[in-house]
Amino acid sequence: MVNAVDTSTRAGRFAPSPSGDLHLGNLRTALLAWLFARSTGRRFLVRVEDLDRVRRGAEERQLADLAALGLDWDGEVVRQSTRLELYDTAITRLQHAGLTYECFCTRKEIQQAASAPHAPEGAYPGTCRNLTDAERAERRASGRPPALRLRAGTDKFTVEDELHGRYTGMVDDLVLRRGDQIPAYNLAVVVDDAAQGIDQVVRGDDLLLSAPRQAYLASLLGLPAPTYAHVPLALNTDGKRLAKRDGAVTLADQTRLGRSPADVLTALARSLGLADKGETVTLAQLLDRWDPKILPTRPWIFDG
Repeated sequence: MVNAVDTSTRAGRFAPSPSGDLHLGNLRTALLAWLFARSTGRRFLVRVEDLDRVRRGAEERQLADLAALGLDWDGEVVRQSTRLELYDTAITRLQHAGLTYECFCTRKEIQQAASAPHAPEGAYPGTCRNLTDAERAERRASGRPPALRLRAGTDKFTVEDELHGRYTGMVDDLVLRRGDQIPAYNLAVVVDDAAQGIDQVVRGDDLLLSAPRQAYLASLLGLPAPTYAHVPLALNTDGKRLAKRDGAVTLADQTRLGRSPADVLTALARSLGLADKGETVTLAQLLDRWDPKILPTRPWIFDG
């Protein structure tokens, strides 16, 4: 291990979904989360967000890839599928406070309503917010299982981000529990971060829009919101998010091309301005050089 385990309550984290192998953009974000945490004396935790699609063997390969790069973590890996009681408790608190309602909308209905003139982009339009008892009974009788939504008391909330500064974003009546009774991502991540003592969240900047929603939900639950650092993504040469179809984008792909984990770590470091061309670097060197103020603000374009 590069650093001794820190016994403080502060922590950062990396929280992949086990839906497939990590690509280089994911590994780059994991490296950044590790650097942010270790450089500030925080614990570094790994949480597997397995409430949705899970591909057999993906978790094991993801953890092996992190370890191959030398990224260590503290304590046991936590899996969301073992924490359903925590999420149910949080939802029950919101229900008792009168802050939830059933939603019977299909995804298509939501998309159509959200595309109407003057509708905030991506916001749930509140279709089911004020249904009468009779209307709810009618929809239940149709057999469509309802999702449970938050009855938000604001349409915007402000967070502080280490890279983006003070950011005010949209808040809507987000889903807390899906129609299949699975806790929704926004609820689970808020509950987990607080329960694990995670006060620093480093993740891709595509999730910046989610931060105000999550921080607002944390405030309703009486939980502390973490500090955020939404970091630039890795994109392909077309300017789209990196994906498996973009070639040799996983650690296994790189290995087949003859590149060692140390080579990959060095390539990631170069993309962050932490390594010069021609040198090979270690995690210890990166930690010594780390300064978030020099982090690139533009995406990394991966061209193989």
